[in-house]
Amino acid sequence: MCYELHYQGFRGVDDAWEWDPDLLRLRQALERHFLDALRSDATTHDGPDAAVAELLVEPADGTGVSHFLRDEGELWQMREYIAHRSLYQLKEADPHAWVLPRLRGQAKAAMAAVEYDEFGAGHGDRVHAELFADLMADLGLDPAYNHYLDATSARMLAVVNMMSLLGLHRALRGALVGHFATVEITSSPASDRLVQALRRLGAGEAAVFFYTEHVEADAVHEQVVRHGVIDDLLKREPGLAADVAFGVDATVFLEDRFADEVLDTWRKGRSSLRVPP
Repeated sequence: MCYELHYQGFRGVDDAWEWDPDLLRLRQALERHFLDALRSDATTHDGPDAAVAELLVEPADGTGVSHFLRDEGELWQMREYIAHRSLYQLKEADPHAWVLPRLRGQAKAAMAAVEYDEFGAGHGDRVHAELFADLMADLGLDPAYNHYLDATSARMLAVVNMMSLLGLHRALRGALVGHFATVEITSSPASDRLVQALRRLGAGEAAVFFYTEHVEADAVHEQVVRHGVIDDLLKREPGLAADVAFGVDATVFLEDRFADEVLDTWRKGRSSLRVPP
């Protein structure tokens, strides 16, 4: 709720709350606990090379959510997954825009190029958040911003909160870049599996198009982020190497926790949402 004040806010809530000193002190205390826990539980790699290298290897026997949905998922499970993801996808790339003022040179240019694509390359109807809203409508879900906030998993909220945490703090710019690289590297193969799942389930073209777009776009973005953003950032600020690795590790850690929870409930025949979509 504290972070949302920096995005679209809440109806009936005064915009002045965004910079209320007492609220910021509360947020700082919450952030300290969250960040300390992430550094303790998620840190696996000392440097970004090994962390990124692991992301580039697709396991032949993958068992994640996109694998499940492709191979055996039902429509109700796909709809639940989309409802969970809507907390981020309806503001896709917004948390990452905070890092642009903190970068210089090629890193800034490369990051801006990727963000430009995420925001529709000058075309409002191609903004990825709008395409996701179209996907939701195609699947009979409510595409209103944050509509499923009360229904989704706390573990999904942790994923979204991490993006805002890393984006809003200049000191965490290296971790934000590591997080963004993880998203772009893992997106293309996962999107391809979701395209197959949606087609198998008989979804409409609007639903399929969102992930088809990401199969192509994120394959390019992955290269741009790795070589244009990370390499140039660490050339200028080598001291951020551990932070970049932390951004990768924290993203993988939280995404894996979310996936484990969702798959566990589905395999027990239960809904992964607190409230049915």
